[in-house]
Amino acid sequence: MFSTEYDVIVVGGGHAGGEAAAAAANMGAHTLLITMSLQNIAQMSCNPAMGGIAKGQIVREIDALGGYSGIVTDETAIQFKMLNKSKGPAMWSPRAQSDRMRFAETWRNMLEQTKNVDFFQDMVKGLLFEGDKIVGVKTSLGIEIKSKTVILTAGTFLNGLIHIGNKTFGGGRAGESASIGITEDLVKVGFESGRMKTGTPPRVDGRSLDYSKMIEQPGDENPEKFSYLSLTKPLEKQRSCYMSYTSLEVHDLLRTGFDRSPMFNGRIQSIGPRYCPSIEDKIDRFATKERHQIFVEPEGWNTVEVYVNGFSTSLPEDVQDKALRKVAGFENVKFFRYGYAIEYDFFPPTQLTHTLETKLIKNLYFAGQINGTTGYEEAAAQGLMAGINAALNVQNRAPFILKRNEAYIGVLIDDLITKGTEEPYRMFTSRAEYRTLLRQDNADLRLTPMAFEIGLASKERMDRVIEKQEKTDLFVKYLIETSVTPKVINPILEENNTAKISQSMKMFKIAARPQLDFHDIQKIPSVANFILENNIDNEIIEQTEVHVKYAGYIEKEKNQADKLNRLENVSIPSNFDYTKVKSLSIEARQKLTKIKPITISQASRISGVSPSDISVLLVYMGR
Repeated sequence: MFSTEYDVIVVGGGHAGGEAAAAAANMGAHTLLITMSLQNIAQMSCNPAMGGIAKGQIVREIDALGGYSGIVTDETAIQFKMLNKSKGPAMWSPRAQSDRMRFAETWRNMLEQTKNVDFFQDMVKGLLFEGDKIVGVKTSLGIEIKSKTVILTAGTFLNGLIHIGNKTFGGGRAGESASIGITEDLVKVGFESGRMKTGTPPRVDGRSLDYSKMIEQPGDENPEKFSYLSLTKPLEKQRSCYMSYTSLEVHDLLRTGFDRSPMFNGRIQSIGPRYCPSIEDKIDRFATKERHQIFVEPEGWNTVEVYVNGFSTSLPEDVQDKALRKVAGFENVKFFRYGYAIEYDFFPPTQLTHTLETKLIKNLYFAGQINGTTGYEEAAAQGLMAGINAALNVQNRAPFILKRNEAYIGVLIDDLITKGTEEPYRMFTSRAEYRTLLRQDNADLRLTPMAFEIGLASKERMDRVIEKQEKTDLFVKYLIETSVTPKVINPILEENNTAKISQSMKMFKIAARPQLDFHDIQKIPSVANFILENNIDNEIIEQTEVHVKYAGYIEKEKNQADKLNRLENVSIPSNFDYTKVKSLSIEARQKLTKIKPITISQASRISGVSPSDISVLLVYMGR
């Protein structure tokens, strides 16, 4: 089986590994996915959900590029919500609860049906180098497998340590062993490594809960979906989630275990995720708050297992038990498993290029939690990009890099390799300076043409994008060119408490009014006829409405992006010696030498590099 050399070896079968293997294989690369457990491919180790604030945009972008995460989520969803609908469209973020077991099963089935993917269950214990290149991997069985490129997506498994109270044991996930050997091989050749931690809440028996004491959280009345493809359908039935609250009594009980909490007694020194804190972190950091939300999330259609979101903890099991029983609805709770914290190795991502290839070793790529990120969506996005670039590398084609004004994925990777991360990084809409351009509704228009060009997105995807763009343009043109009379529109305007008109006006101007939405515009008979005659669906209507109402903001952001992109065209030679530029600040010289930015624009985003430093560099580059 291993007598021939692979194009791409993917180490790890999580969300990053799955997307990496699928992308590389679909681009024609002979790919091997090595994982410690073929039963747990793309397992939802933490919460049974995909998407959320900014994360939902990432899943849409993965789908637009030809990845699998959106399709799998749609196939296995049990609830769908569009978050932040009361805000502007830049903030709308899709989120779905998934059937956890079906999610992993569907992922494996899709990978098995993907040409060019081979599978092998074993632990990778070593990496094979020749000079400054990687040439393969060595498994725990002593098998050496050669490859032109290797993508490491080891998740929380690298020297993983699980903590519950005073108990500590090796593991990458509950019930699964840690991975050893990879970190040691990387450190030997000069990589800098660090430790991070994350946690997970208890899982409990839903039959032991009293839902009448909780607040029901149903899905959207008219649920949407993640994938732009027509092969998945919106949900026809959904399962509700529920919400409860902690109390001062719960907090007092939790505090009784702080001296045995590894995060408070100093046994865990590594840094945890700021935006997904443990329950002990919450009551310590926000001591004045009398209560915190607890979200009760079912793990699937048919299982009784429930995920207790908001109660992430590594406290001793007796403390978890006593405290959770004081939460409304949990009085008779039965645990399936206790919450725990996990420590693992990561490698500061400033050691990578924009393709996610390492600067130190050629043809070696890192994706997912190994880069200091947290979240399925961030991991999947990195895996996709690493898989694409490894395949392009093997095929001697130009790399595929997304800019900050093109995708949240571009923001994610640029942040990681330019700024690094001191704590597990997660994506937010606030991290993207061009979020009006990077909406969840237009990811296909932004990215599918690029993916089609490199051979990843299918013709079916491209045809749908062309149709969507043409129909949106047609609808916008119709609104710009067509007038409406006061007699027709004034009753609608009056109904929505906005000023009536005294003479005919172009519908584009009327539709742009913030008091009206397109449900109101469709009440105009001529508009309703136009929609019917041209077979315009809800997706086109939403796209047109965003364009009409936010045209000014979109144009302004495009202009800003164009200005900054001019600096992207000012490249810096890879061997540029910053130590000779005495006009640069000492900090700038140090940071620029370490990170080696490839353009002036990237250099300007490095923490510690000032505008005056950028001016000096522009002079040196002849600008």
